[in-house]
Amino acid sequence: MDENGGKKDTPLVRMKDIGKRFGSFWALTGAGLDIYPGETHILAGENGAGKSTLIKILAGVYREFEGTIEIGGKAVRPRSPLEAEELGVSVIHQELSLVPSMSVADNVFLGRSLTRRGGFVDTRAQAAVARQYLEQLGVKVDVRSPIEQLPIATQQLIEIAKALGRNAKVIVMDEPTSALSSPEVDRLFQMIDGLKARNCGIVYITHKMEEIERIADRITVLRDGRLVGSAIAPELPIPKLIQWMVGREIDQQFPRHTPTMGKERLRIEDFSVFPRGFHGKPDVEKVSLHVRAGEILGIGGLQGSGATELLTGLFGGYGSLWKGKVFFNGQAVRTRSPRQAIDRGIALLTNDRKATGLILPMSIVSNTTIADLPRLSPGGWLRMKRERGVTEKLSDSLNLHSASLDRSVSELSGGNQQKVVIGKWLQTDPSLLLLDEPTRGIDVGAKREIYRLMNEWTRQGIAIILITSEMPELLAMSDRILVMHRGKLTAEFPREEATPDAVLEAAMGRRMEKKAS
Repeated sequence: MDENGGKKDTPLVRMKDIGKRFGSFWALTGAGLDIYPGETHILAGENGAGKSTLIKILAGVYREFEGTIEIGGKAVRPRSPLEAEELGVSVIHQELSLVPSMSVADNVFLGRSLTRRGGFVDTRAQAAVARQYLEQLGVKVDVRSPIEQLPIATQQLIEIAKALGRNAKVIVMDEPTSALSSPEVDRLFQMIDGLKARNCGIVYITHKMEEIERIADRITVLRDGRLVGSAIAPELPIPKLIQWMVGREIDQQFPRHTPTMGKERLRIEDFSVFPRGFHGKPDVEKVSLHVRAGEILGIGGLQGSGATELLTGLFGGYGSLWKGKVFFNGQAVRTRSPRQAIDRGIALLTNDRKATGLILPMSIVSNTTIADLPRLSPGGWLRMKRERGVTEKLSDSLNLHSASLDRSVSELSGGNQQKVVIGKWLQTDPSLLLLDEPTRGIDVGAKREIYRLMNEWTRQGIAIILITSEMPELLAMSDRILVMHRGKLTAEFPREEATPDAVLEAAMGRRMEKKAS
């Protein structure tokens, strides 16, 4: 670096005065990005700021745009993702580009198979090389297994391994840690350090401030499709970064209010869940808990703790594959399907909005109302005017940003997609909200909006069970915290007694072991 903290090197990539229009809507105007060798460059901004659009232009997904791109000092206009990869740019999109029915090794070499004499795919060589890439990330998996059999966190690491195999000069990572545990994140960051040592340029998109503080060398901020500014990381402290992102200061990140709790909403006793059938080991084993109206019950745990399976089982996602007692509003119930859960006033926001929360080709209106169609379709006839009316009301309350409610949700930013999912469940008028990673992939401004909504919901008497992998969020927004490890509860903390160390200790099963001794 020079004496002013700037790079002397020629940038690997220079994007200048980039503009992109969808119809009459300008998603980008005068945006830009310089990517230098040996540097982790954070691309920051709220959802809808234009980050993904800018990256899709670089990746050759969008071919029509204004402005210039230089790679290695030469003007280029990538016309496809394959052409961008040939120019040395590899992008790991937030939406994984894996083929579920194909094996891990075949996915790693998708579009560039290793062949032997005669043009036949060398499956043995592909398996060996794929295993090497995955070992760099600390992933131990049978590379012959179909992708669809693996958890989402492992799939995300396989997507990263696929990019490693392309020997790219520039690697763009869009929310790469959204489904990763802390040890997996550590391995990813070690890998990034190795790539920087090889003079690769890393563009990293994240909404997690602790990650920005940890790995950023340079930060560029977009807001409303425009370039706000670019600075080396030490010159852009977090408060200033947030102000650049949202255009205002945020004085309180977690605005949890003192709750006024009502009657017991849910109680479960010795609740066990058997997703693979009663012949196998339960993913949730004899869990007992309760939550009251107006309360946020937080559930902490590492990947594989069973927390997600617990909420899915309560929602009827595994049918009758559970044992134990469940009491809802004081009455014993047996929920065997999501439809039964919805009819009782239970809603589940899943941790993967694209796979299980939304129907991507459908419109905002259709996605918002799909869980409440019986009530919106008296006599079996859909009342489209009523459907649009409730969607307009919800979009206003959720501050949803879209040029049209008829727009496909696949065209929305991650944060706005999450708001559509939330709107879908609010439309069912729930009294118990099961929230599994509600702020995953959400920017700091949108997170604060969701925290505000959580406060409003509890004031209305809604009970909330919250799963989040972000420790500050878990500690600040929960009134009580339960911790799970390998399907069992290991600890319970009142809000005032919960600390990061205590929660992590319980999440690793240590408290359980101490009690046993």
